This record gives sequence, C-alpha cells and structure tokens, in this order.
Amino acid sequence: MTQDQNGPVSGERRTLSRRAVLTTVGAVPVAAAAGTLLGATGASAAPATINVSAQRQTIKGYGAMAHAAWIGDLTASQRETAFGTGEGRLGFSILRIPVGESSADFGRDLATAKRAVELGVTVFASPWNPPASMIETFTRGSQTNAKRLRYSSYAAYAQHLNDFTTYMRNNGVPLYSISVQNEPDYAHDWTWWTTTEMVRFLKENAGSISTRVMAPESFQYVKSMSDPILNDAAALANVDIIGAHLYGTSYSNFPYPLFKQKGAGKELWMTEVYYPNSNANSGDAWPEALDVGEHIHRAMVDAEFQAYVWWYLRRSYGPMREDGQISKRGAMMAHFARFVRPGYTRIDATANPASNVYVSAYRGGDTVVIVAVNKNTSSVSQQFTLSGATASGSVSNWLTDASRTVAPQNALTMSNGSLTVTLPARSIMTFVTSVNGTTPPTTPPPTTPTPTPTVTPPAGGTGPRVAYTMNSWGTGFTASIDITNTGTSAINGWTLAFTLPSGQSITSGWGATYSPSSGQVSARNVDYNATIAPGATINVGFQATTSGSTAEPTAFTLNGVACTVV
Repeated sequence: MTQDQNGPVSGERRTLSRRAVLTTVGAVPVAAAAGTLLGATGASAAPATINVSAQRQTIKGYGAMAHAAWIGDLTASQRETAFGTGEGRLGFSILRIPVGESSADFGRDLATAKRAVELGVTVFASPWNPPASMIETFTRGSQTNAKRLRYSSYAAYAQHLNDFTTYMRNNGVPLYSISVQNEPDYAHDWTWWTTTEMVRFLKENAGSISTRVMAPESFQYVKSMSDPILNDAAALANVDIIGAHLYGTSYSNFPYPLFKQKGAGKELWMTEVYYPNSNANSGDAWPEALDVGEHIHRAMVDAEFQAYVWWYLRRSYGPMREDGQISKRGAMMAHFARFVRPGYTRIDATANPASNVYVSAYRGGDTVVIVAVNKNTSSVSQQFTLSGATASGSVSNWLTDASRTVAPQNALTMSNGSLTVTLPARSIMTFVTSVNGTTPPTTPPPTTPTPTPTVTPPAGGTGPRVAYTMNSWGTGFTASIDITNTGTSAINGWTLAFTLPSGQSITSGWGATYSPSSGQVSARNVDYNATIAPGATINVGFQATTSGSTAEPTAFTLNGVACTVV
C-alpha cells in the first residue's frame, strides 16, 4: 500500500495515486443510485432466516495497520480505544505491523504491538522491502530502477523474516504470521515479485520460517498471483494464509472457487484496504460510511474472508480520526469487531432480504450476533427468524446512523426464535442474543471463560488432529496449537488434555483456560470457540517458562479421544 493519499506526512514517501490506479483497473463498487432507494415512507423486507446450525468460515478478527515510521505511533489512550471492547472502543482483534528493513528498525512498532498482545490481539507483519544488501535493480516496463530480491539472497531473506519474528517474540509479541511481501504486484516504490519467484521462495525457503507464512497479498486480489500457489503442492505446504488486498476489486470477483477447492487447512485473510476512497476527512462522511458497512458484509459473505484489516488505523479517512476518536467508518468496523470475536463462526443468513439491506450472522458458543446494514433513505421493517436452535428472550442491540455512533439501544425481545425490528434509514445495527435460553452479554468479552458446556466427542471420520508449534527462546517459549475436527459432526464443548514435559510451566494463554500450569494440563474451550464444525480448525496457545527443556508433548486427547499429532 502507498503510504498516503491524504497530503504529506513526515517520513512518508509519495507514489502513484491509488485513485489513478483504480480509474485504470475498474471502478470501485459504490452505493446504488438514489433513484433505486426506497422512498421516505418506509417498507417491509422479506424475513431474514438465520440458520444457527449452518456454519461457514471461522472468523479470525477485524483490525488495521500501525506504521510508526510513516505516520507516528499510537498514543497509550489510542491503543485502548483501538483494542478495547467496551463502549466507545473499536474492539479490534488484529494488528498489522511492518517488518523493518534492518534490525535497527525492528522496534518501531513494538510499544503498540505489546499493548495489543496484552489485550488479546493477534499481531501479524508484512515487509515492504528486504534489507538493501539483498536487492538488485532491473528494468520493468518504463521503470528502470525496479527492485527485486536476488535469488542468491532467498535463504538470507527467510532468515531476516525469522530474525524479526524472534525479536518480536523475545519482546513479548508472538507474531501469528509473517508475510513474504506486501503487494508484490503493485511495487513501484518497493519490491516486485513475480508469481514464479513467489512460488519458488515458498517451496525452497518458507519452510524454515518459524511462524505462519502469508502470501501473496496482491493489491487487488488478483487471482493469478495466488492461483499458482494453490496449484503447487510444495508451495502450498509452506504457506498458511492466503492474504489479499481489495483495492478496486469488484464484488463479482470476491468469491474464490479455487481456494475452496484446494485451500483446505489454510486461512483466507483480507489484509489491507481503505474504502471507498482516501479523501481528506472522509472518515466521518455520511452516508458514505455505510459503503464500508456493505464492503465488510461482502467480504465476510461473498468472499468468505476470515479477517478484515483496514489500512492506517489512525487517519482522517480511517477508523480512528487524528484526534483519537472513532470515525463513522470506524463505527462500521466496530459493529462487527466488538461483537464478532475471534473464533466465532459465520452462519448462514438471508444476505439481502430487501434492496439495499444486507444481513450477516455469526455464532460463538451460545451467542448469536446479527449485523444488518440499511442503505435505504427510509426505515425498513425487518424480521429475523432463527432456525436450528431455540431462542427466546432479551436481545442487546447497537445503532449507528447520521446522529448516533455505535449507540446502545433499549433491549428487544425475541420470541420463539423470531424478532422484528425497524432498521432506521441509512443505518447499521448489531443484535446480540443467546440461543437455548441463556442470557445475552451486553458486550461480548474476547476471552471470558464460561461454565463447562456439554461435552460431545467427535463423530465419524478419524480422531481429531492437533498441530503443536513451539517457538522457544532462553528460558521461555510460546506454543501454538491448531485443533482440527476431522469428524462428520460438530464438537460442542471440548477439553484438550496433554502433559507438559518436566520443567515447563504455563504463564498465560489464549483461546482456552489452562489448568494446572504444569504436568498434566487440561485446556478447556472459552465461549467463542466452544463449537468446532466438521472440518474446521481453531487455534489456541500459551506462553510458558522452561528450566531448559524444549521437548514437546507427545500425545493429546480431545474429550478423551486420542488425537493425531501432525
């Protein structure tokens, strides 16, 4: 991504206007023309059916980029606004940071990243350039000083990515993943990669990288950049996340059939965008901000991304204004980010029950979240009907319109799985309820343990699959655990049991509650990841100390069923 289209910023470089590129490659999807919107009298929409049992992708979260070198670091209070989940917060659960071009740059974003981790946020990193010593120049079209990574430096570059990963981990930031290259197909001011080069690096060098690997982060979700990875078994084996940006990508190009066909076990993330423009002070433009709400909806429903990551977190066209306050665009993101927490699963919903009305739904344990966008100029009466579960009782809800910003509203009541609400003109609303008669939370916390759920073993197929990845340093390490349900029915409530080698002791964890801290450990699900759909994978993990042993547990059981360890 270019540094900015919003005027000069200290330390930033200027490059070809993103808007000029979008004019060339095709128009950005925009709101429907005013003549197609509903009039001022309001209307009723067709019922939106929410199938609680029809689970789709697992959500990893929502977030944005921090880049202290180009735009300055977040303040302490801005970090709380960005990553907190309470009222007046964005609720971001993902932070993207840059990979420094030299070790002297590694610590620039450390303060924000550390606080994000303390608040339970997933941090990943993307490089713009390798170290200068690894780069060679070449002629690419009219660009005579284009940059690329020398093939003789591929191994050294993999080590550079490892060095950054180690630095961050040793300073309290275990990276969830690291990208090979930011926008390798839009690299006028950074490093170009061809698909052949990307595949070769993944096959020959990415296997040595000590965290998850992301590629290719094409600037416009150009499938010809990622298709070769999916079609090459050796390259695909060494990549964990297919990352993409959505600059100018039409909604018709959001689906990715090849990923559905060949991406089993991999994740699909949208890792950068601003939308629909980067005009000065457009963060609060209304009703234009509703375009962001529809864009997130489309990214979740049409593209089935697991993550949605904005460009600059704090910018006049971003989710946080320069004064640290949440913008209207930020409100669109908060309607998803605060309530659809990592580990929640998108569930089937009638996506477009009326013209310019967009509905998506998500489930985490007994919690169901519905997000509805109404881009019409009049209110819409919308019925939501839940199937696949019993639901009656209180429904917490929040509203953003021209005058209100993620404002909590009076509780509504669902009866026999049905709720009818009035969606105000030009608004977005989030509804949070509980199935099976439990009480809905007012703001779903990211990691609050819940009472022990009913435990059911996996049915059909083979035993559950566990991948245990340890990253160690000195007297400590982090362990990342992927749990895959290989059965044919959902796992509803789970406990993962394993034995830590002598001398190892858990100090903190994520995605589960761990007891005791050493010896024979039981990791029990938290609210948002209690259900593991057939074929689905969830991630949990912990940080621990060690007296010297870096051995890994040799056996795992899930709900008493022996797991296959890969």
